[in-house]
This record gives sequence, structure tokens and C-alpha cells, in this order.
Amino acid sequence: MSEITNAPHNLSAIDFLRTRSLANVVQAEIERMIIDGELKPNERVNENGLSQRLGVSRGPIREACSALAAMGLIEIIPNRGFFIRALTNDEAQDLSEARAGVFGCMAMMLAERVTDAQIAILRALLQRMDEIVELGDVHIYYPVNLEFHKQITHMAGNNRLELIYQSFVRELHIQRYRALSSHDVLHISNEEHRAIVDALEARDPVRSLIAARTHILNGIVRTRQAGQPGPVDQLEKQSRKSADEKSSEV
Repeated sequence: MSEITNAPHNLSAIDFLRTRSLANVVQAEIERMIIDGELKPNERVNENGLSQRLGVSRGPIREACSALAAMGLIEIIPNRGFFIRALTNDEAQDLSEARAGVFGCMAMMLAERVTDAQIAILRALLQRMDEIVELGDVHIYYPVNLEFHKQITHMAGNNRLELIYQSFVRELHIQRYRALSSHDVLHISNEEHRAIVDALEARDPVRSLIAARTHILNGIVRTRQAGQPGPVDQLEKQSRKSADEKSSEV
């Protein structure tokens, strides 16, 4: 209600809500264009072009871009406009390592409290991704992959960690999406998902932590192989070390 109360005086409450709703739709579409690579890192957002393409005025475009800037997907350069954010090597590495640590921690927490019903949900998502792997279509696989990770972080039951994790996910969307660019990579990705669920079903916190963290670190290596920026030689070593630790635990 506070947003409606603070609506501009020249807009009625219904007009304000309609504008906000439109901006949300525009935001979702621009985010999709960024993730799909239609808008490239460092590319300036063409407000007029998007306005014509989406059939809206420039107001919702600007509001959507401002929201995406707050999420870390767009950068605002004074007197120049909106630009698709390109992570530096250090930023990509820091974010990915932080995401790996948080995801591993949340998997460990979940292993201590996971229910059979929750395992069934994760198994169903695994099955769905197995089916998509046969198609080799990253456009279909990626949203289910996101849902799998989202379910684990939600099931862990810590709202603060979940918010932190999702902020990392948004900033790393582009790199993660393009890292899943081939049929072989999709297969490997889901095998790593299966290792996580197996560890959770065993109610083994340490094994779950290692499987989840290793999955993210391996994704960083796949990002490099897909041609994305990021100094991951050290991360590759960490990934191998985590895999060795996992083997010794089994």
C-alpha cells in the first residue's frame, strides 16, 4: 500500500499499478534477452529500439532497467545511459566462489532435516532434466536447472542465506546459461545434480556439502570452457580437490 500512497500526483492508483505491472513485464523480457545473449555484455541499452520492439513507452523501459541495475545485470553510466553489465574476471571469480560456498552450506543444512517428500520433489526434477538432456536443448533445461537449485536453497530453511544465494544467481545468469551450451555438458551437469540428491537422501551433511560445492566449482570450469571470462585455473584445482575429498568420504 505504501507504493500506491506514494504514487505520482498526476497518476491515479489504478494507473500507477498498471504502470508498475507493465514495468515488471518489461523487466522480465529484458532479463530474458540478457540471459539468452540477445543483449551483450557492455552493450548500450537502446531504449528507443526496445520501446518499438516491446510496444511500450520509454518510461517502463527505464524503470525496468533501473530495477535490473539494482540486481546487478545492468550498469548505469551517468550521461551515457544503461549498459549490460560485464563482470570483471575478479568479480566473476569472487561471486562464483561465494555461490559455491553458500550452496554447499545450504545443502549441508538440508541434509540434516530433509524429508522423503522433499527428496521426491528433487528426484522428479532430476527425471525431468534427464528427459531434456536427450533433447539437448539448453533453453528448456536451464529453467528446470534453476528450479532444482531454488528448491534446495528453499528447502534448507534459512531465508537470509536463500536471499544471498539468489543475488549471486542473478549476477551470474549469463555465465551459467552459456556454460550449459552442449549436450555433453547438460549430461554432466545433471549427473552432478544426482550426486547431490543421493547425498541428501543418505542424510549425510558432509557428503552433501562436498557434492553441492563441487557442482558449482565444476560449473565455473565449464564457464571458462564456454569462452566466458574468469581466471579459473585455481578453481579447477579446487574442484579436483573437492572431488578427491568426496571420493575419500565414500
